[in-house]
Order: sequence, then structure tokens, then C-alpha cells
Amino acid sequence: MTSFQFELHAVDPATKARVGTWHTPHGPVDTPAFMPVGTLATVKGLTPDQLRLTGAQQVLANTYHLALRPGADVVAELGGLHRFMNWDGPMLTDSGGFQVFSLAKLTKINDEKVVFRSHIDGSLLELSPETAVRIQEQLGADCIMCLDECPPHDAPTEAMRTAVDRTTLWAARCRDAQRRTDQALFGIVQGGVHQEFRERSANGLLPLEFPGYAIGGLSVGESPQQMYDTLDFTVPMLPQHKPRYLMGVGRPIDLIEGVLRGIDLFDCVMPTRNGRNATAFTSQGVVKMRNLKHRTDPSPLDPDCACPVCRQFSRAYLRHLFMAEEMLGPILLSWHNLAYYQRLLSDLRDAIRAGTSQQFRAVQLARWEQSV
Repeated sequence: MTSFQFELHAVDPATKARVGTWHTPHGPVDTPAFMPVGTLATVKGLTPDQLRLTGAQQVLANTYHLALRPGADVVAELGGLHRFMNWDGPMLTDSGGFQVFSLAKLTKINDEKVVFRSHIDGSLLELSPETAVRIQEQLGADCIMCLDECPPHDAPTEAMRTAVDRTTLWAARCRDAQRRTDQALFGIVQGGVHQEFRERSANGLLPLEFPGYAIGGLSVGESPQQMYDTLDFTVPMLPQHKPRYLMGVGRPIDLIEGVLRGIDLFDCVMPTRNGRNATAFTSQGVVKMRNLKHRTDPSPLDPDCACPVCRQFSRAYLRHLFMAEEMLGPILLSWHNLAYYQRLLSDLRDAIRAGTSQQFRAVQLARWEQSV
């Protein structure tokens, strides 16, 4: 077996949902999988041991942010990202392409490169396809991403075409710049919510024969239905025998909808960001921990969850932590939310094997619609 191999084990005949294993140099990933986001070489608030207890197998970090601090040279000198953050499982690094969108006011872009003005101290950081690959090779993640341009979903036609063509141009340069053979370089399909541009992007990327393909440029302001419609026509463009990664998504329902359309990998800051802001995802729906009704509630956060948070602490205690502004509150809710995401996808993998992914979706929607 090569270092990277994607095995398909089951496909639900009623949907496009599939179960597989993505083999990497640092171990296997059961798909469909959710990757917690550790932008700065840390999933906020959790130690690696706590992260493993959530069931997470692969985590994500960010090229742009790590290049600014502590610097890719520092990470490389200290043994690479796995050793630096003490995570021995698979890792993926984004290329910095999303920051072209999210930090648009701080960037200048042309076909050669992107120039960022640091959001930290105003210094300049240049990212070309070649430097994005070099930095990711220094960081040492198992999966690395091509530098791309992520346009707004409502970008004018000419701007969307430019972004798609630039993404294809940069993908070829990234592939040519890659030197390490122990990292899987993924191409990123762009094109907003427009089928013709998604086809244009896929047609440019597929001949480059990347070991995996991502769908970028979604969850950037379009409606959920627009995202689902875009997946309906984009996923069939991608190879059956390679992993498909939907970048930056999302809510629990978005994960289910994506899986039923054939997506294998997800990442999003939502479980930890919402956890830090006193919002929990549960089997019965979203719980706002600052609500007064939880003040004397001795019940667990989620009676259907076996994570340490739900086994050991009451809703009343969790609310107290947030009202008292104790740092343990955000830590515990982030821990639970990540465990909930992992269990959701584990249960969904079981449903796919059983051929009941449609029923799984219906049951989850019915439960979430109940008031908490």
C-alpha cells in the first residue's frame, strides 16, 4: 500500500453517501470525517489528549497564520507541525487561499502572487503558489492544499471567471513546485454557485491528477439551499476513487446534506467558536447555555452524549461557568461540541453501511426541530 490510498467500503444506493478510509502516513481517517480546526497549531481550548477523546482523527492548521507566527522555519526546526503541537495523527494545512477572501481589504492579488499586509503588525507576506507549497512542506502536514482564489459568491461574472482561471493556473504551479512525496496535494474547485464556472474549474483541475479534490468558495454568504444545489452539480464532476473535501462547512445539518451528496471530508470553526460563545450542539438541537432556565437544571447537557462533559457536569454548572466568566466554560462546551460532531458522523457512517442515510437525515431533522 502507498502512503496515500482512498478505499471505498460502502455506498448507500438511495443517496450518494459513502463510507471509506483515507490512508495517510500518520494513520487512517474514517470517512465521512469532520476535521477540527487548529488554525494556529492548536484547537482552541483543548489539549491533544482531549482532542483524541472527542474521536477526532485528523486536524487542520493554516498556512497564512503559521507563516506569520511562529514562522514556518521555526516549526520546521522544531520537527514539523506534528511534533510541534504534539499531534501524531493525520493533519491538513490550508494554503492561505481563504484569507484572500476573508482578509480582502489587506491583500493585493495578481496572477503571480498574493501580497498580504499582516493583520498582526502590518508587515508584508507574499504568497505565490510556490511559496505556499514550500511553507506547507516545511510545516509537514499529510494533506496540503493548492493556493487558490476564493471569490465572493456574488462576484461579477468577469471576476468569477478570473478567480477560476487563476485557481487553475496556480494549481499547476503548485503541482510543479511540490518536492515532498509524503504529502497529498489537493486541488480546489472554485466557481461560486454557478454550474458553468464549476465545470470550467473542474475541467482545468482534473487533468492535473491530484490525489484529492476540494470544493471551495461555499459557506461564504450564499443560502444553504444554494450551497446544496451547487453540491448537487459539482460533486458528480469529481473522481469517484478520490476523497472529496468540502472546505469550511459547517452546521450539523450541512454535514449531513453534504455527506448525502457524496462529500468525504469537512472542516469548520463552528463547534469551537460556538462553544466559546456559550452555544452547544446537542441531539435535541442548539442549547444556549446563558439562558436562565438552565440556572438550577441538574440534567446533563445532552442525555444522549457519552462525552466527559455530559457524564460529569450539569447544565446548571455549565451555565454558572459562563455567567462567572470562568475559562472552563468555553473549554467544556468546545469539547462537547467536537465530540458531538464526531458522534454525528460516526452514526451517519453506520447508517450509510445499513443503507438508511435518508432515514437518518429525517430523524435528525425531526429531533432538531423540537424545542430544547
